[in-house]
Amino acid sequence: MSTAEVICAGALDGVAHGFLGRRGGVSTGIHAGLNVGIGSHDDAEAVARNRDLARDAVLPGAALVTVYQVHSRDVVIVNAPFPGERPRGDAMVTRSPGLLLGILTADCAPVLFADAEAGVVGAAHAGWKGALAGVTDATLDAMERLGARRGNIAAAIGPCIARASYEVDLPFAERFAADDPANERFFADGARPDRLQFDLEAYVAARLAAAGVGRVEALGLDTYADPGRFFSYRRATHEGAPDYGRQISLIGL
Repeated sequence: MSTAEVICAGALDGVAHGFLGRRGGVSTGIHAGLNVGIGSHDDAEAVARNRDLARDAVLPGAALVTVYQVHSRDVVIVNAPFPGERPRGDAMVTRSPGLLLGILTADCAPVLFADAEAGVVGAAHAGWKGALAGVTDATLDAMERLGARRGNIAAAIGPCIARASYEVDLPFAERFAADDPANERFFADGARPDRLQFDLEAYVAARLAAAGVGRVEALGLDTYADPGRFFSYRRATHEGAPDYGRQISLIGL
């Protein structure tokens, strides 16, 4: 086991946060490293240990809180650790110290938010479905309900699949064009005539900027292209692997 790698964003300086990949941890085999996916086929004790290691690397002693992610725009306001079954949703916000919000990804975009002045933080899981549905906008709305001001919010987009690695078909692009014709700019020609390359990170960043977020930072790290550093659902699928690990992104007060 090696020390977990914590990737921080300058936009969130002064707030306990980190984007973690697969480095460190106790899992072995195809899940080797810091796999935190409860829904994976990894050993449950290893996953629990990895989640503790991730928590302690960012905010030791905090209560780690995660939701049952379903690719929605639903946001959960968290005041205390969940007493039983995790609620379904794809984002969380809090103003309660001692809580560490965790989002799991394996190609989707993790987004961490903070209004340091108001003492409000948030975390969102933005896969293409949730991003298009407006999960980041819903997160901002929820933060405002807790006292944050949109112009004071900083947001950082962590490791996710990059445009060069994200081939999609034409109907996929048509969904985005139907929502806003300007979304065409997030697609580039693919290697085949009926394929395009989608820039998920740029799309999420543009939505955040359009929503009035004070500062947006994109880390530009491709989960698919760096198997030693990140888990990737699409890479595992292309390799014919029977399962895949998940990484976690964390923020708390």
